[in-house]
Amino acid sequence: MFQTQQILDRAGNVLIQNYARQPIVMARGEGSLLFDTDGRRYIDLFAGFGAAILGHCHPALIDAANAQAHQLWHVGNTYHTEPQIEVAERMNRFAFPGKAFFCHSGLEANEAACKLARLRYKDSSPRRYKIISLHQSFHGRSLAMLATTGNPKVKVGFDPLPPGFVQVDPGDFDKLAAAVDSETAAIIIEPIQGEGGINLYSTDYPQRVRDLCDKLGLTLIFDEVWTGCGRTGKWFAHQYFSKSGGGVITPDIMTLGKAVGGGLPVGVMFAKPDLANLMVPGTHGCTLGGNPICMAVARTVFDVIEKENLLDHVNALSEFALARLSKETRIAPKVAAIRGRGVMLGIELKTPPEKFLEKALERGLVINLTAQKVIRLAPPVNIPQQLWQQGLDTLIDTVAAV
Repeated sequence: MFQTQQILDRAGNVLIQNYARQPIVMARGEGSLLFDTDGRRYIDLFAGFGAAILGHCHPALIDAANAQAHQLWHVGNTYHTEPQIEVAERMNRFAFPGKAFFCHSGLEANEAACKLARLRYKDSSPRRYKIISLHQSFHGRSLAMLATTGNPKVKVGFDPLPPGFVQVDPGDFDKLAAAVDSETAAIIIEPIQGEGGINLYSTDYPQRVRDLCDKLGLTLIFDEVWTGCGRTGKWFAHQYFSKSGGGVITPDIMTLGKAVGGGLPVGVMFAKPDLANLMVPGTHGCTLGGNPICMAVARTVFDVIEKENLLDHVNALSEFALARLSKETRIAPKVAAIRGRGVMLGIELKTPPEKFLEKALERGLVINLTAQKVIRLAPPVNIPQQLWQQGLDTLIDTVAAV
């Protein structure tokens, strides 16, 4: 405990306090487990905001990083490196035909997507530059992405924000259509709203949005920063969106972050070729984007998920969790709704709980609370069934004790 307090004191002296950090120092991770400097063990059901998609210190990711570290670290994007190509090839295989731009985070991927959407209409008259997003959305914390995000709280103190960003109610197609005007360039949507509370849409909503974009020549962007790389039980959550005549609804641009790097800083803007080709030299860049070590790990994330049939595992975990949570009578009076897909699940409580995260940590459980009263679960997709069950049991005990 003395060592932990020393570290906390050092942190208070040198780190900006922009995060609501717990007074815990995590020292080691192994699979879906974390261990702090006091030797306490935690079941990790949040995976570093979903980024540790394969858990902590996965052997295949370690091997990929080590092998690449002995070969090439960084040369800049004026040269080709094969790991970038390999990741983009996997995205073509598992998503849709397109081309990739690599950066460090989902925020940067969303910035690039909005820039590309505006670039598409640079010669239009009137100029089409407006981006429509949804209330309760979250797309990042740069000035432009704050303007895109549909949460007023994160915008406080940062006015004036860049113009041209409009929000409408999620799932209300009529309001969305009414917001489109002659200056609208794009619509950006999370297939499942993460920070907003694990919110889904009616089955016909994505098809109507896709049809609207096709009819009016708008760019459709799916922000899959939270939902990408198998978390929802499919490679990408938009693959749940079915066309009325069969097939899958695809965006013009998809953005990734978090899980795609397996815990390393990777963001991807992935665009259909006709759009991607508009981003010529000088229009955008990222000095360390597509770093070979990060790319080697990202490539391996895709390979491990495929090789270990983790999409099937995710769906089995999801089915078990939904059945377990819905049948637990001890928490039923306190729960307003349970929703989500795969292992991106939200448990909405009827009232905001007090010090819920602290109480969960005391029981050895790492989870998250968003929108004041929605418990978010986003464990590694390869969490063993037994540990998943143990984590859910602890969660139920914690909710029951609130």
